[in-house]
Amino acid sequence: MKFMMYKAAGNDRLGVVDGDRVIDVAVCDPSLPKSLLALIEAGPGATSRVADAIDNAPPQARKKLSGLLPALPIERPGKFICVGLNYAAHAKEGGHAIPEYPSLFVRWPSSLVAAGEPVICPNCSEQLDYEAELTIVIGKGGRHIAEADALDHVFGYTLFNDVSVRDFQRKSNQWTPGKNFDGTGPLGPVVVTADELPPGASGLRITSRVNGETRQDSNTADMIFSTAKIIAILSQFMTLEAGDVIATGTPSGVAHARTPPAWMKPGDRVEVEVEGIGILSNPVVAES
Repeated sequence: MKFMMYKAAGNDRLGVVDGDRVIDVAVCDPSLPKSLLALIEAGPGATSRVADAIDNAPPQARKKLSGLLPALPIERPGKFICVGLNYAAHAKEGGHAIPEYPSLFVRWPSSLVAAGEPVICPNCSEQLDYEAELTIVIGKGGRHIAEADALDHVFGYTLFNDVSVRDFQRKSNQWTPGKNFDGTGPLGPVVVTADELPPGASGLRITSRVNGETRQDSNTADMIFSTAKIIAILSQFMTLEAGDVIATGTPSGVAHARTPPAWMKPGDRVEVEVEGIGILSNPVVAES
């Protein structure tokens, strides 16, 4: 299934995307979880109940997708972990060696924005970069998860644009400042359950576009650390929990590696697309 959270009458509602329509889960069965996080935490049985409920969705439960405002799939993830340098060509274009262990950093919820919401170009920098990323949503938590079992812990996959303020990222060897400006983390709009995609979401085309021009074009099969490997590595030192989000890194073609650098600017529109999941689209605006 393909889930999304959307805004209606001042509230965020859980829906299932069905073609050009979104089926409101609560209208079908008010006893079902009201958010995607609550659904994930409720376990596979709740997802099965949603599938049964939408089979008999009344007409009033069906909303036109094009008329809805997406909300963040998970508004405040317990953990939002990012993997850096996970495509060999991207590591090389940044002057880095191919890593034997993933670079890891975190995103704070205050940096996240929903699909369609503006990416903020900060007043203090012009070095605003895009990064298309396949992103894992954990369904079942655990610690010391074996790589062979790791995919059993995935609820689904979504899209992330790890918009980076490069000069702030490079102020030290810690990337946190450049990765956590307010309004620089577009996420969503949909979460596709793992059963709808190839194992580990491998073999999917991943692209980014700025104003319709393709900037990145790769395949998730080229990730250095696979979905299963990432989960196994992270669970060595932390307990993963249902609803945690893991961005898996970006391919080559980012703005800072171009000559001259192709920084995003106010007025641009940036898109991230992963085959089988969808498109994440956001305008870029100046900080007010």
